[in-house]
Amino acid sequence: MTYLNLHVPYLGHLTKARSVLESLTLLGVRFYLFSVFFFAGFNKLKDWESTLFLFEYEYMVPFLRHDIAAYLGTATEIALPVLLLMGLITPVAAIGLFIFNIVAVFSLADMPPAALLLHIIWGGLLFALILWGPGKIAVDRFVFNSH
Repeated sequence: MTYLNLHVPYLGHLTKARSVLESLTLLGVRFYLFSVFFFAGFNKLKDWESTLFLFEYEYMVPFLRHDIAAYLGTATEIALPVLLLMGLITPVAAIGLFIFNIVAVFSLADMPPAALLLHIIWGGLLFALILWGPGKIAVDRFVFNSH
């Protein structure tokens, strides 16, 4: 094969290897984000009274009552990461978690710098999934026949 009119040996193999590594990397990103958000939601479910307390007195979610915010936030943290992990309607799940992540940052008044950095990293990874999709190891590829 040629690249910029230069003969590059094994370019086809390198391209295929890049594609495999890209898909494995995107799967790893989806798995990491699943573990972060899903287990945060699962912990909210384990101690619902504490969750309601935190949403009433600690998290200042704009435009929503604290109990509605707790239900919506927990449902978001449980449902969307599962879709993300499966690679099912990935852009919708990634955009939903991206918005959720932004709301979480603005809702906590005194966020430590290390926690803010984690939220920035999560936002960047979610944005990457929004731009590049879930990769080839995803239900989206089979359901929507995308290549």
